[in-house]
Amino acid sequence: MASPSDCKATIIDGKAIAQTIRSEIADEVRHLSQKYGKVPGLAVVIVGNRKDSQSYVGMKRKACAEVGIRSFDVNLPEEVPESDLISKVHELNANPDVHGILVQLPLPKHINEEKVLGEISLEKDVDGFHPLNIGKLAMKGREPLFQPCTPKGCLELLSRSGVSVKGKNAVVVGRSNIVGLPVSLLLLKADATVSIVHSRTPDPERLVREADIVIAAAGQAMMIKGSWIKPGAAVIDVGTNAVDDPTKKSGYRLVGDVDFEAACRVAGWITPVPGGVGPMTVAMLLQNTLDGAKRVIEQ
Repeated sequence: MASPSDCKATIIDGKAIAQTIRSEIADEVRHLSQKYGKVPGLAVVIVGNRKDSQSYVGMKRKACAEVGIRSFDVNLPEEVPESDLISKVHELNANPDVHGILVQLPLPKHINEEKVLGEISLEKDVDGFHPLNIGKLAMKGREPLFQPCTPKGCLELLSRSGVSVKGKNAVVVGRSNIVGLPVSLLLLKADATVSIVHSRTPDPERLVREADIVIAAAGQAMMIKGSWIKPGAAVIDVGTNAVDDPTKKSGYRLVGDVDFEAACRVAGWITPVPGGVGPMTVAMLLQNTLDGAKRVIEQ
């Protein structure tokens, strides 16, 4: 790690910010429970037994319990037919106690991801991936019912760290449907001037060097060097990459898409990996579930 004296940047502590948001959510859930006798419900659907998916889902269920959101657990076998998964989704759509439905990705090869996600009721799409939610996110003057959790978390980290987005040059590295594309739309909505860097961009360094705000979501370990960062820029690192490290018991350590050591000497603000964006994604999922529940319960 860079010694504190070397590190000029303010470290954006995603864990601490997420914890603050969780306690705000817990207060609101208590209020709903006392006033209406109802609490938000989140259904988490997992297909098969991928270790990483299992651990994500475990984390989400634990987070629900912590803030008082009721968890509906749906575990389906790897070889479940697509039609069975879809009828399960329809069942959850019809359940009035479920306010959010999350289908853990990736799904097994024989299942059409797009088709399954499209079957989730728009009012319960707490992942924010329904084509209509993404479509509204892309349009001026329209608001989606839900914003995707990781991109929403990135903007929340900036705003709670006092970083203004309006009029700034923002560069998003990566164009995935889950992070890169929606986060660039959110930045645009917040009045930033947005460029997207991807695998076919001829000179990524040149664009990143001009950015007041960098959102790194390429999934490539330490691709963005410290020398690429404009002095004083805000850097949000979404990447989580395992690199070999024989000094660790596990044999590896997690690093971001940004060379943290070098970048924190130049940047104004930076998120660490792990502990930056990850905890925020779960906090935003809880926030979306609460918002979905309030729309129904407070009618």
